[in-house]
Amino acid sequence: MKFFQATHTFDHAWSQVTAANWMKYPNEQCPHVVAVDVLNRHVDPDTGILHTERLLTCNQNAPALVLKFLGGSTVSYVREISELDPKTMKLTMKTQNLTMCNVLKINETVTYTAHPQDKSSTLFKQEAQITAGSALSRFSSYIEDFCLTRFRDNAAVGRAGFEMVLEKFQAARLEAASQLEKAAASTVSL
Repeated sequence: MKFFQATHTFDHAWSQVTAANWMKYPNEQCPHVVAVDVLNRHVDPDTGILHTERLLTCNQNAPALVLKFLGGSTVSYVREISELDPKTMKLTMKTQNLTMCNVLKINETVTYTAHPQDKSSTLFKQEAQITAGSALSRFSSYIEDFCLTRFRDNAAVGRAGFEMVLEKFQAARLEAASQLEKAAASTVSL
């Protein structure tokens, strides 16, 4: 079993980060995520927490030998369960691979929380646990190390891609605000 952990601070308010999160895919940095389907979404009437279950469809770029050993498909699926709590300003997302989970299991938890001292920033924490299945016990350490390296590299690319999404989201928000101001000014002058 291998562990991964990373932290980052996004220079955007929590409300902007969590809104942009739902529009994270597709993005140029993460072309492997080809579809995101919402399976279930509801707000708990007692707590106000938004619960969402999504299915991510990915095209994985795995070595040919691995694909041959594992059945030849490059398509994989990931289940994501999230809870967005507007009162505590915390979004928690838990993902687990569904494809080949008997061979290799990756459990990831990501949290976005409002920065306690700077409300214009959001704290990001990512943790993952990578475990090779017992069928691969002879090679499990090698496989876990390989997957940990790929996970670390992909996590950095994913954060960069999300930064791009946040910048586009911010630009669109500012453009919409500008258009509203122009519309309001033209209405007042009439």
